[in-house]
Amino acid sequence: MPLTQAALAPATDETAEAAGIVERFLVASMVPDPETAATFMAADVAITFTGGRKFKHPRETTGFNAMRYKWVKKKMERTDVSAGISETIVYNTGTLYGEWHDGTPFEGNRYVDRFVVRGGKIVQMDVWNDSAERILVRMDIEA
Repeated sequence: MPLTQAALAPATDETAEAAGIVERFLVASMVPDPETAATFMAADVAITFTGGRKFKHPRETTGFNAMRYKWVKKKMERTDVSAGISETIVYNTGTLYGEWHDGTPFEGNRYVDRFVVRGGKIVQMDVWNDSAERILVRMDIEA
């Protein structure tokens, strides 16, 4: 049976709050302002980036991004929220745009960020994007 708009659960204060926390975190991350971004995260947050890279603080992800890009921003296109038992799952999807270190601009690089929000803080963040694929294409490697 296809899912209709009427069958979707309405947003609650908790799910709306979780989406807002994630979106404010992402805006701070793009400045980049890792210290402000960290205020939206639990002290023991678990961050996993593409390739399984593990981080514990937004300053580490900012450092990683500085190695990969001259600069990078997100064009946030959609935020999907799912309430769970004592936590909310938030997916933020869209595309990355920016500049590689050689000065070449890019855009349309798809991303998916998955967050677990518990007690008003992000406790887990998982990040996927097409940057590695784009780097392979730039190097004329088919894999």
